[in-house]
Amino acid sequence: MPSWIIGSPPKPPPLLYKARWQIELFFKWLKQHLRIKVFFGREPNAVKTQLWCAIAIYTLLLIIRKKLALEVSIHTILTVLSVNVFEQVAIHELFTNFELTDHNAAISNQLTFNY
Repeated sequence: MPSWIIGSPPKPPPLLYKARWQIELFFKWLKQHLRIKVFFGREPNAVKTQLWCAIAIYTLLLIIRKKLALEVSIHTILTVLSVNVFEQVAIHELFTNFELTDHNAAISNQLTFNY
């Protein structure tokens, strides 16, 4: 029996499973939204530091999207900023006259098979 359970009243298995499932959903959200694929360290402090840095960056991206009234996704903002990281351009100028191109709509020179 895990040491954190000793001394506390026993919980029914469905409640334990529900708590475990909430943790799994939290880590799924972390991987999808904060772009954390692996943890760089195994120590608790290393994991906490990486999580706090990712949450801080995500929050800053949300603030940028709200302040600039952008309709694009957080992933798109992050992509634009990472491509222009060394450009000396104001952030709002990066997103003026900003258009997403649909690569599927463009006619490509790729070979296609007609059945």
